[in-house]
Amino acid sequence: MSFVDEVKNAVSPRAALLVLGVLALQLLFITSYVGALHHPKPKDIPVAVVAPDQLAAPLADRLDRLPGSPLDPRTLADERVARDQMLNRDIDAALVVDPRSTTDTLMIASGQGTSETQAITRIFEEVAKEQQRTLRLDDVAPVSNQDAGGLSSFYLVVGWCVGGYLCAAVLAISAGARPANRERAAIRLLVMAAYAIVTGLLGALIVGPILGALPGSVPSLWGLGALTVFAVGAATLALQAVFGIVGIGLAILFVVIAGNPSAGGAYPLPLLPDFWRTIGPGLPPGSATWVARSIAYFRGNAVATPLFVLTLWAGAGAVITLVFSSLRRKDEIDALVRNGPALSAAPPNAPERASYIRAERRFEG
Repeated sequence: MSFVDEVKNAVSPRAALLVLGVLALQLLFITSYVGALHHPKPKDIPVAVVAPDQLAAPLADRLDRLPGSPLDPRTLADERVARDQMLNRDIDAALVVDPRSTTDTLMIASGQGTSETQAITRIFEEVAKEQQRTLRLDDVAPVSNQDAGGLSSFYLVVGWCVGGYLCAAVLAISAGARPANRERAAIRLLVMAAYAIVTGLLGALIVGPILGALPGSVPSLWGLGALTVFAVGAATLALQAVFGIVGIGLAILFVVIAGNPSAGGAYPLPLLPDFWRTIGPGLPPGSATWVARSIAYFRGNAVATPLFVLTLWAGAGAVITLVFSSLRRKDEIDALVRNGPALSAAPPNAPERASYIRAERRFEG
């Protein structure tokens, strides 16, 4: 055979399509990560101003009119209210003005990510300099000295997500991307749940007692890890049940390509471009990163919505996996009833008969 014929035999049309799919994922990976992270720019960061009435409104208006709209200011009654709102993650910083001196207090929370804290500090320092005032920093939720940049929660979540879709992919590679029937789909989901429970605990132990990288309740992190891994794994199983082996690529698209750069890890959400800031909270990496930081630094506050998002991914993934596996079973039974007699009479080496026998074995199993 000629070289062209060898290529045609070696590379099937299906393989060529899969290679093109890999190329598309690679280009999307580059576009997503570089697009999200190449130029962090603060936008509408929720902050507060605590000052006497005659100073609060004009100062908030001044902050609101800064070029590029980096801040979304509001006025609050006193420092205690501002501190409570910061710990509840309603605002990310607060400026407490002392009219009796030239030094004001900027309340920050480095536990939400030092890149955002640094951006906030620079903005307020410039404003203070214009007004010939100085700032004193008060970190109400300080990042652990073992958690450089406040990134440990993000890396922990990335590890959990990788484990979730890789476990689902291994189940597909070992026994077929689409489960043969509903019972086997249920078995895969049970395996996924057991894996999630184990790896959730191990991840919490590694970042907590073993490395001391992340403070917070180990049982709470364990529960978050189990939910995150199962959510990603169940979603991957669902995509495989619907699209076959291509579902693994789609899982990578949602979790890795779209989810990781929009998770608020390296740069928290207010520093990301609009597209990534919008999709981040709705994807597992972003929801789980928010909850992990809340557990570690914000007393477990403001976690209801992201936990609901993770639960939705987990529940929808499980239901879709079971439904499509049941539909596939029904389609195979209908095909056996409709074509069985004719295919059984076909020659033993006929491809149609071989396909029928494989389907019959799956049905019997």
